[in-house]
Amino acid sequence: MKEPAGVFCCRRGNEDKQQPVFSYVRLDERVPVDHPLRAIRRVVDQVLNGMSKRFDTLYAESGRPSIPPERLLRALLLQIFYSVRSERMLMQQLDYNLLFRWFVGLEIDEPVWNHAVFSKNRERLLNEATAREFFTRVLAQAQPHLSKEHFTVDGTLIEAWASQKSFRPKDGDEGDGADFHGQQRCNDTHESKTDPEARLYRKSNHQEAKLSYLGHIVVENRNGLIVDAMATTADGTAEADAALLMGAALRRKRRRGRITLGADKAYDQRELVQTLRELGVTMHVAQNTNRRRSALDGRTTRHATYQASQRSRPRIEKVFGWLKPIAGLRKVKLRGLAKVGWLVQYAAAAYNLWRIPKLQGQTV
Repeated sequence: MKEPAGVFCCRRGNEDKQQPVFSYVRLDERVPVDHPLRAIRRVVDQVLNGMSKRFDTLYAESGRPSIPPERLLRALLLQIFYSVRSERMLMQQLDYNLLFRWFVGLEIDEPVWNHAVFSKNRERLLNEATAREFFTRVLAQAQPHLSKEHFTVDGTLIEAWASQKSFRPKDGDEGDGADFHGQQRCNDTHESKTDPEARLYRKSNHQEAKLSYLGHIVVENRNGLIVDAMATTADGTAEADAALLMGAALRRKRRRGRITLGADKAYDQRELVQTLRELGVTMHVAQNTNRRRSALDGRTTRHATYQASQRSRPRIEKVFGWLKPIAGLRKVKLRGLAKVGWLVQYAAAAYNLWRIPKLQGQTV
């Protein structure tokens, strides 16, 4: 018998509105086998297992159980990977997103935490030392993919979580700071009432000054992985000071031989180049010859390694292109240099976690 036009040949299925009492499918089976978070989760679990003894020293032996530190750190990684703008939204995602639940380690019927409780536990757990150890252990997982002698350094502006109106005189004059146009304001006489450690700073002469911090990273030139990261207050010497600290730290990790450190024209400073040279670090900075003499001459620039460093130097901009819009370092929602510092290091660890499985897949 011929079916009428527009009518299916199969019987209509019934919508069963009765909710099942039990589920016989494990949460792990809901996640695709080739999902990128699976490889990241394996690396993260190895790192967190190694930090277990440190976690034991941070908590009391008695009292109310807190959020497990392993789950808290995994949740913060998801907040970075998926650019979740607040911890309130992160808790909402954990409530209904099965992928998020699986990555953090929550069971399908396990209740999520209140966002305020999560924030309080994060403040107690995370400091710069914890973030540094997490970053170091993640970097250890990437050792086969790291260059041991060729690096690049650069800094970027991190806008503080404070408004221009909060930047008021230290002596308490000028009211609420709403009408500041036409006034001469500087860091010596003014400070932010919202974030006193933020500094009024501009990256170049043609940009507006903002309350900011500076983030600094060093990447190795083979695969562009971050090998060091830190945050500082925003001032004119911060980039050179950070390059000196991180360059010296990298040199101490190498038993013999010199290392190279590429940088842009802002680092073409004679004192910086000379000090690092004495420490065993050869600066491969882009020469700044605009009405001045460069700190480098032909003894450095004639070598092929200098040209190779200059070709690799723009790779660091791709790292900032991930850290600022994806990891949320364009404008941080934390106040104080200590909190901004751990966020910079944790975001750098998240970037390496995102890159390591891809590099491991290339070498299989």
